[in-house]
Order: sequence, then C-alpha cells, then structure tokens
Amino acid sequence: MDAYHLRRKDRAIEESRELHALLRQGRFAALALCRDGEPYVVTLNHGLDEQRNCLYFHAAPEGQKLDFIRAHPRACATVVEDRGYAPGECSHRYRSVVLRGPLSIVTDELEKRHAMDVLIRHHEPDPDPVRTRFLADPRWTGGVAVLRLDIEEMTGKASL
Repeated sequence: MDAYHLRRKDRAIEESRELHALLRQGRFAALALCRDGEPYVVTLNHGLDEQRNCLYFHAAPEGQKLDFIRAHPRACATVVEDRGYAPGECSHRYRSVVLRGPLSIVTDELEKRHAMDVLIRHHEPDPDPVRTRFLADPRWTGGVAVLRLDIEEMTGKASL
C-alpha cells in the first residue's frame, strides 16, 4: 500500500520524538477497522510501547471488534490532542497522529501481562499499587483481550 502524504505540508509534524510524545500524552485512540467493506470505529484507551514500536489496547474477550480483527487484521488509529476552538477564527487548534499497521490479538500470557503493565503505567498517576494488585493475579489477564497495533506508518498534523 502506498503511503499517504499530507496535503498541507505546513501543518505536518515530522519529528518522531514529537509524534511519540503525543502518543504518550494521549489517553485514547479512535481505532478504525474494516470487514468486507463495512467500516467500524471504536475508541479505546491505549498504551505506547516505544521499544516494540506498538500500541496496546485491552478489550472484552469477545465481540464485534475481535470479529473485525479476525476478518481483516490491519487497522488505522488516531490520537488527538484537542487544544480547543479558536473563537472568531472559524478554526480549531489541535495536534494529531495517525498510525497504520497490522493489528493482532495477543495470546502469549507474558506479552499480555507486559501489555497490561504498559497500559497501567500509561494511565495511572501512581501505577505501582495498581500493578501490584492486578498483575499479581493471573486470572486478571485471562478475562481480557489484549490487542497490539504494530506501527508501520505514522504521520502527524497540527494546527496551533
């Protein structure tokens, strides 16, 4: 698949460091899936694993999103930093990043625990008590599906 290019190059975020910072700061991503030409978008919280160059998500162990992933395991996700509407300018201030790549359902128990650790560290202001309470119980990861979006392509855009 050919990579897309931003029409407004003056708004491009090209620094990988800035794109990763936006992913670290963001609390949720809109995840776009497709099955037999039928689109589906769902908003999920995410955790960034910079060493593995992926986003992790968690979800219910069955349902529509897993059916879509099994049918077509490629996805696109968007994380947006909303800086608000600019009154009188008919404009909105934002930074956003769009990611594309293969999306998989993680089955390896060690990776599931790692992914949940990444998610906890991403969202919890004081992660250690939560990590101790939840990651110590192997049943906890057994009750959730963990998804991994491997980042093959990442583009960013800003209007500040």
